[in-house]
Amino acid sequence: MVFFIIMFNKNTQVYLDYASTSPVSEDVLNAMKPYFSEKYGNASSLHSIGQDSNLAIKHAREKVASILNCNAYEIIFTSSGTESDNLALKGIAEANNFKGHIIVSKIEHKAILETATYLEKRGLDITYINVDKKGHVNPKDVINAIRSDTFLVSIMYANNEIGTIQNISSIGNQVQKKGILMHTDAVQAPGLLDLNIEKLHVDMMSLSAHKFYGPKGVGALYVRPGIQIAPQILGGSQERGMRASTENVAGIVGFSEALCLADANREKEVCRLSELRDYLISEIQNQIPKAILTGDMKNRLPNNISFCFEAVEGESLVMRLSQRGFCVSSASACSSGNIGASHVLLACGIKKDVALGSLRVTLGKFTKKKDLERFVIALKASLNTNGFFQKIRT
Repeated sequence: MVFFIIMFNKNTQVYLDYASTSPVSEDVLNAMKPYFSEKYGNASSLHSIGQDSNLAIKHAREKVASILNCNAYEIIFTSSGTESDNLALKGIAEANNFKGHIIVSKIEHKAILETATYLEKRGLDITYINVDKKGHVNPKDVINAIRSDTFLVSIMYANNEIGTIQNISSIGNQVQKKGILMHTDAVQAPGLLDLNIEKLHVDMMSLSAHKFYGPKGVGALYVRPGIQIAPQILGGSQERGMRASTENVAGIVGFSEALCLADANREKEVCRLSELRDYLISEIQNQIPKAILTGDMKNRLPNNISFCFEAVEGESLVMRLSQRGFCVSSASACSSGNIGASHVLLACGIKKDVALGSLRVTLGKFTKKKDLERFVIALKASLNTNGFFQKIRT
């Protein structure tokens, strides 16, 4: 891994990594503040201060349910999207005595894939569904993989790296007709896609607040009534016994406020972000020869731009762009000196040496067109530092 001494004023940085995390909005922060000091009670306490917290959680659950089109008691608050994914897969598997068959896709978040690997070690069979070169899961492949002992299918709503949106409604509808449970990791979806669980035909859905201008450390899992799920955190009766631990009241309030705001602004923001996304993709394709767009241009998150650049190390490119004032990310990862290509890109059929040169730019509510105009200039300069343009000419 190449290390750089980065010299810049952090206040001048342009943040283009919203799929990684987002800043807490002022309205969300204001909604949370009373629960750090004035209304600090334990929601399980019977006294008035505790019941204030209990009531805040009740209202938050109702607000989240209104967005998902479900009943309030179907919402379980967790610490993160990762915990929600773990609870969904481990909880169902344990309730099924770790016997049977689960289906996931090859491009799921590691929170799903590593949980699936754990369950394989416990004796379950896992089928990993292939995707096409744009990252699409074919619903027919999911249905064809179903066996007599299949009890769960988990397919993510939209991919965090390449932005490809799956046809969850079609997959979920067919899976449910087979009498099998359908889970989706929808962490990237709020504020960008419809979360109506009835339209999506899902039995469980994972969410995480910090992806949509809410606080870190709080997530949610929607669970349809009647589903048997074993709790993974024991020690109390909170969240209907599904997730023990004193509730993060401020975080839960922030989660619900952020989700409502994101959904209320969704139509307008999707339009704005889509225009900026298409502009940046077009500029990169026009100005940088052999830039490889990853994911589907049509069925794509409105804020996602992802490319690969051959003969470029993604992490080095990210660092060079940071030196020039832009915060972006790469799907390549360096660990103990060994650089690994993204499992998502490899599953899409991209060669490892190309996948190592991945770059992901994700837009948000503070992104302006002038930022992207400057970004293209910085990207070209960063690639030129690496000798990219000379290499592709030879």
